[in-house]
Parts: sequence; C-alpha cells; structure tokens
Amino acid sequence: MMLHSKLSSNPAKNYTVATLVSVGKHPKSGRPRRSDQDSKALELALNMDNRSVHVIHAGDSSDPLRQSVLREYLGMGLERIDVTRQNANSDAVPALVERLKMLQADVVLTGSRAESGEGSGMVPYLIAQALGWPMVPAAVEVTAAGDGEFEILQALPRGQRRLLKVRAPFVASVDSAAAESRQTAWASGQRGQLQEMAIGSNPDEVMSQVTVEPARKRPKRIASAKKAKTAADRFKAATAKSASKGGAILVKESAEEKAQVIYDLLVSQGVINKKK
Repeated sequence: MMLHSKLSSNPAKNYTVATLVSVGKHPKSGRPRRSDQDSKALELALNMDNRSVHVIHAGDSSDPLRQSVLREYLGMGLERIDVTRQNANSDAVPALVERLKMLQADVVLTGSRAESGEGSGMVPYLIAQALGWPMVPAAVEVTAAGDGEFEILQALPRGQRRLLKVRAPFVASVDSAAAESRQTAWASGQRGQLQEMAIGSNPDEVMSQVTVEPARKRPKRIASAKKAKTAADRFKAATAKSASKGGAILVKESAEEKAQVIYDLLVSQGVINKKK
C-alpha cells in the first residue's frame, strides 16, 4: 500500500542527533572509503532542523588509511568526530553505547550494514536493545514533529514508502534509497578534528571463536526442467529426445578416463572449482 503523506513542518526544540560512521570498502577496487549508507545517514542528520549533530566512530584513528576515510566525513562540513579507540579484536557496541549515554542523544542514525569487517547488520539492533530504545529500519527521511515526536519515512519493497511516528529517543538505520550524500571538501576535512574518547574496550567473544576467510564464488545451479501443466506435456517431456550439444560416448574406456571426462565437464560448467 502506497502512502502519500506530507511530513510535518512544525517547529521543534533543539535535540541531539548522533550518527555512527564506519570505514567502508569500495565494491570494485576494495579500497577504503566513506561507507555509502553511513554517509547517507550523516547527510540526513545534517539536513534536519534544530539539531546538534555528533558523529561517532569506533576504531583506531592512528591508522593512516582509517584516518583518511574519517577526514572524508569531516569534509562534509563537520568540526570534529568523536573516536572511541578500539582494538581490531574489540566489540564496538559497548563503547558506542557508553558514548551515547554520555551524550544523552535523542536520535541515533546509522547505516544498515557495514561494508567491511564483520558486516552482520546487527549493530543498530544491539545498540537499541542495550539502551532500551525502539529501532526503526530502512529510514529514508526523519523530520521533527514537535513534542519529542519524529516522523520517519520508511522504505518498503518495490519503491513503496510508509510514514511512521516515533517518540524520541530511538535508533534508526538508514536505507540505501535515502538521499545521496554531499561531496566531501578536502580543505574542510583537514581542518576538522579527530578527538579520541577515553572509553574502555571489550573483547569480541563471538569473533574470537570463528575463522574469517575470503568468500568463494558460488557454483552455478544446473537449470531445472520446465514444469509441464498437463499429463500429455509431462509424457512428451519424458519421452522426447534431448537435442545433442556435443559431448562424447564412452563405452570401452576405463573408469578413470570416464571419471576424468565427467570432472572436466563439471569444471567447464562452473559447478566445481578446478583443483590446483
């Protein structure tokens, strides 16, 4: 059901918006970059009225590559980013929750899923659970409606939209259908500050028990036969000769030779990977 509702423009008192940002990964080159959804969340926060925006990152800002990405966020017009310094094997959620409690934030915006690292998409849900706040996924627009209430335009499948009204405080993850983020200015990014916060780190017990390895290409599925609607069609499909598209008939060859031919066929079709 498509909803056509105009967002309220009632004035609201000043409120605090916290945006969580992470280091993204370019889908083609793999180079570090601004996370697409996190930068859209920051763009959404910067476009809100009567707000104080705080940007938080959990990680090690001393790493040159990470620092260059954070300065891309600063180049969107920020004066500073709060960095809760965490080790590579730390769980970022407790540190983020502690910082949000210190800020007494009204609204927390973040991307739906990280582009690098674990990328489970559970961070906004875990933060909302720890704070005891409602969690709104797939947000594309957030507007203050007054009296501590906010109107959230939520993305639905097939381009549909739904208008929700939520009372602060709450956590919202921003959908990829949200407005594109502004370009980053290099000079502004160099002027901004990366301020480290003295917040303890907690080991990630879940990731310490798993093994991380590069994803392998999935094998191709063998096309299934077309479903027949009538008994006559099923009989015809069962008795019809399949058109020959090349191949070989093996009768007198040894079992090893026959197995090798089958193996080569499966490799050529991408069903299995060739052994090195």
